[in-house]
Amino acid sequence: MPPRVILIGPPGAGKSVIGKNLAQRMESQFSDTDTLIEESAGKSVAQIFIDDGESVFRDLEARIVATALVEREGVLSLGGGAILRDETRKAVSESGAAVIFLDVTLAIAAPRIGFNRDRPLLLNNPRQQWQKLMDERRSVYEGAASMHIQVGDRSVAAVATEILAELEKEKA
Repeated sequence: MPPRVILIGPPGAGKSVIGKNLAQRMESQFSDTDTLIEESAGKSVAQIFIDDGESVFRDLEARIVATALVEREGVLSLGGGAILRDETRKAVSESGAAVIFLDVTLAIAAPRIGFNRDRPLLLNNPRQQWQKLMDERRSVYEGAASMHIQVGDRSVAAVATEILAELEKEKA
């Protein structure tokens, strides 16, 4: 059974923490593709970028996402760049899951991710890099999503409550 909910969005949107809360409230499983990648590779995402390069990481990511779409249930959080690949967008679209774009501003994302953690695409002027990534990816996130949620500075519980309410509306 494929996931019921897939969370997409930039670093700092809260995909993992909101996803965990949402899964708990839905009494279902939570999976994060970055965690699955690290388990599969035996090293961190940052280390994969350093050792093998972004291309190798993206290939591994695409395989992990494709597998998760078949094997994982509940809530699935995708890494910020996973949805950029055409084949991943197609697989996510065909999964039947609600695809939720968690939108966040730089002002909200910056303190959350601190720009000092292992985020290989945010090296060298992280705020500028984050904004550049978001400018490049926004249309892809919006096009892939069936639901757009503004995270803002709301609590994890408040965002999860809004998602659950929107999912209930879709069922009706």
